[in-house]
Amino acid sequence: MTIQDIPAINATLNAVATVLLTVGFVFIKIGRKEAHRATMLSALAVSALFLIGYVSHKYLIGGVHTPFGGAGFIRRFYYTMLTSHIILAAGIAYLVPQTFYFAITGNFVRHRAWARWTFPIWYYVSVTGVLIYFFVYQWWPVAVP
Repeated sequence: MTIQDIPAINATLNAVATVLLTVGFVFIKIGRKEAHRATMLSALAVSALFLIGYVSHKYLIGGVHTPFGGAGFIRRFYYTMLTSHIILAAGIAYLVPQTFYFAITGNFVRHRAWARWTFPIWYYVSVTGVLIYFFVYQWWPVAVP
């Protein structure tokens, strides 16, 4: 494994988190609380691994911004998505642990209230994380001389 492999691994972790979030949502909607708990704890673990990988990659590349090769509308779209992703990702760094705290302590009324906000934000950040990887590394990469 090389440093160039980390973004793909991180995107895979984000994709797995998205699937787990989807399954966890379905489980709670059909009343399978234990399955929901296990799935959401798995989503938390996968997201934590992503965060470790993301911070490690940024550290190893010296915090250098990865350039985007798209132009015109797609460039504006990408940077709008990236900006919203970054802002909301900062928010879920607080929302996710707090929502889990309410569940773990048995305060399900607060957990449910917080999850109504946390889930869609976490889901959006997870999905856009995968899209950002494809935009930057697959669809519109900057050619390296």
